[in-house]
Amino acid sequence: MAVQMIEKSKWGAVLAGISRALIGKRAEIEIASLDLGDQIVAERLPLVAISYDRKDDVISINLEKLDHLIRAPRELYIDYDLAGIVCLEIVDGEGASRILTLSDPLALRDPQNQPVD
Repeated sequence: MAVQMIEKSKWGAVLAGISRALIGKRAEIEIASLDLGDQIVAERLPLVAISYDRKDDVISINLEKLDHLIRAPRELYIDYDLAGIVCLEIVDGEGASRILTLSDPLALRDPQNQPVD
């Protein structure tokens, strides 16, 4: 895996590209901070969009049934492996880490194509 820190001036373009490429992936959002400890906010929800609003200084992670806002973000890291983006880490203005872990949807077998005994 390779972790890359993204410059704040590039967040809008990078997150727009990621959003288009990763729509439909399943996402888990975890918050890690000294004050709160580790908390899971969402598990395996489909990713709808992720964006950065420079004017309001907010990163918005939109999942099916959940919108998660990160105000005054300071740092953005993207973790890649051979298959693509594995996770994003966003450090907010208070030093808490928001970790967005991505995975593929489960591939279920079609019951109509089951072998007959």
